[in-house]
Amino acid sequence: MQQPFDRAAEDLGNSIHLEHVNVTIPDQRLATLFYVTGLGLTRDPYLMVSDSNMWVNVGRSQFHLPAGHAQVLRGHTALVIEGREALLARLAAVAGKLQGTAFAYSEHNDYVEARCPWGNRLRCYEPDAARFGRITLGIPFVEFAVPKGTAKGICAFYPEIMGIPAELKNGDGTVARVKVGKDQYLQFRETDSPQGEFDGHHVQIYITDFSGPYRRLLERGLVSQEDNQYQYRFRDIVDLESGSPLFTVEHEVRSATHPMYLRPLVNRNPATTNRTYANGHDEWLWAMGPDEYDRR
Repeated sequence: MQQPFDRAAEDLGNSIHLEHVNVTIPDQRLATLFYVTGLGLTRDPYLMVSDSNMWVNVGRSQFHLPAGHAQVLRGHTALVIEGREALLARLAAVAGKLQGTAFAYSEHNDYVEARCPWGNRLRCYEPDAARFGRITLGIPFVEFAVPKGTAKGICAFYPEIMGIPAELKNGDGTVARVKVGKDQYLQFRETDSPQGEFDGHHVQIYITDFSGPYRRLLERGLVSQEDNQYQYRFRDIVDLESGSPLFTVEHEVRSATHPMYLRPLVNRNPATTNRTYANGHDEWLWAMGPDEYDRR
């Protein structure tokens, strides 16, 4: 008799991938210094290569950075980036060129926090398979700061409307954790601190049941934008009984049939320079090495 397996551990629910975080930025040069040179990420070489937008690859996910007034996510984005000391060295190297902006970075016990030139906060963690899955580079979660008393309602919204699993965390139920991909989450943490008004930033997810959530959102008047055959958007997370908004952040919702679903992304190895070049080491391997998963 085979040993029992925890089959529920492999359930994803309706959302199968958190693909990008989108904030508009007013200056591509400063964004390049922070995201590419400082963090060590990679500008997508194939799409959005003009000066009106830039896409920055993070493993299998991205930052989308269209030109516009600076948007600031109310919370922070978590990154897995291997090599803490190298990350700190890169951030130190760009600090002089980012003087006079909101750029800053600081060390903490298990992460480095970096702030972009316009104030977006990113927490950079070393790889940890037990915590983030088997990645060396990626976006494991985005955390939003939400008003007191809203986590429970947010936790109820996603399973009922979107078919996405959610649970209350933190013991006292002040954190709603929503599973939007393999080892990927949206987190909503209650806070007393005042938060700015929603400025239009968004996150993008892929879902398998595309029409069911659409119908439920449409019934409540929550579809905010009809993009194309493969994509729609909503902004308000609402209380299921009263319909009153709990938190606002734009969700770009794509079908798994979208032409760009799991498009291969280029990730460079930032340790490779013209002075350290070695053949075969150009690419950052965003996933950990081979691991036994089947003993048959």
